[in-house]
Amino acid sequence: MPLNDILSSVFNEACVTTNEEQQILGPFTYVSALPGKGIRHDLLHALNVWMNVPEDKLKIIANLVAALHNASLMLDDIEDNSKLRRGSPATHRIFGIPQTINAATYVHCATYQELYGLEGTGIEHRELSKLLTEELKSLHYGQGLDLLWRDSMQCPTEDEYIEMVKGKTGGLLRIGVRLMMARPTNDSNISFRRDYVPLINLVGVHFQIRDDFINLRSKMYSASKGFAEDMEEGKFSFPIIHAIHVDGPSRQMINVLQQRPTTPTLKTYAINHMEQKTDSFEYTLSILEGLECEIRKQIFQLGGNAALTKIIDALHIGRENQDL
Repeated sequence: MPLNDILSSVFNEACVTTNEEQQILGPFTYVSALPGKGIRHDLLHALNVWMNVPEDKLKIIANLVAALHNASLMLDDIEDNSKLRRGSPATHRIFGIPQTINAATYVHCATYQELYGLEGTGIEHRELSKLLTEELKSLHYGQGLDLLWRDSMQCPTEDEYIEMVKGKTGGLLRIGVRLMMARPTNDSNISFRRDYVPLINLVGVHFQIRDDFINLRSKMYSASKGFAEDMEEGKFSFPIIHAIHVDGPSRQMINVLQQRPTTPTLKTYAINHMEQKTDSFEYTLSILEGLECEIRKQIFQLGGNAALTKIIDALHIGRENQDL
């Protein structure tokens, strides 16, 4: 290739071809196609009963949140060395770690372009970008704490865990809600001016503690993610944190976690210990009940929302269905 042609290519704007972009996004396309719960999509649509954001804008917000969620799953699975995601091989097990990281980062960058579709009526791209950056930073800060505690075998307090979850899990939910709150609505109803962030923070904490609980108890969860995967990852989940603090000087639970058990024998021993010695599952259920009660109370105070209440009903875990 002649030097002049090379120089011309260097100084021209980068040309992104559709075919190449599709290949680069292969890992993202793969994880996006795996069947998920769709809880974030449903939550945003339920909240729109109050906020009445135009459907075209709501679709952009919902798609943006879904894209960020799937990108975060790709990174989470690498950081946790997960084998499965939604019952299928984790993305990096198929595409490799380098391609998976790059695709996730590409999606994070691309979401900022999507914000242009939300501009208008005094809402500028830089304001939306600032909002998105704040919550992405919060998300990665929370994830960073989770990894730090795991890798240093430093068991957090319950308060520290809650703050971590507000970032790691709540960040994505808040992105959607705050973007909706920033948008003009189809009417002048005063309800859209209310602050829905405290409610969504509660929902995020409930959702994560629930996820921690079923990771150790649910037969269906075992089929899609593996039996007691949190123990295999060495994760300080909510029931495990409780068990460690109740054990006090005894290091049984933290020793099990340190070994990152991969066989059922040690995992079953630890689960039985949490059930029979520390009552950690019973305690976790009581916390879930309290959080659910507060969520329902806030929904009522905000004027009631049948669609949102239906989602909370579906997330309910009681003593009658704790083994799912």
